[in-house]
Amino acid sequence: MFEVNGIAYASEKSNKISITDAKVTDHLMMIVTFSGGEKRVFDASVLTGSAFKPLEDDAIFSNFKIMHGVITWMNDEIDCAPEYIYEHSFEYEDNTSPIAM
Repeated sequence: MFEVNGIAYASEKSNKISITDAKVTDHLMMIVTFSGGEKRVFDASVLTGSAFKPLEDDAIFSNFKIMHGVITWMNDEIDCAPEYIYEHSFEYEDNTSPIAM
């Protein structure tokens, strides 16, 4: 049980995930940073259906913005839930760190 603004809820409070940053790395690929600081690799080719067809154009795919923790494209006409992106992404290992000798 938890309370928000004086209202008690019987369920457990969820830690809502959100996206804080993203960087396109290749065709339909991006590195996404989530609210907990974790970075993951997302392959957007899993977004199928006519609604996501415009994302196959690299110019459209790379022209995204993050609104309220959600990645959106085409003036908010296309979006994808951060939970879906997290569940369909892979752990990212940053190999840009200098190597200690």
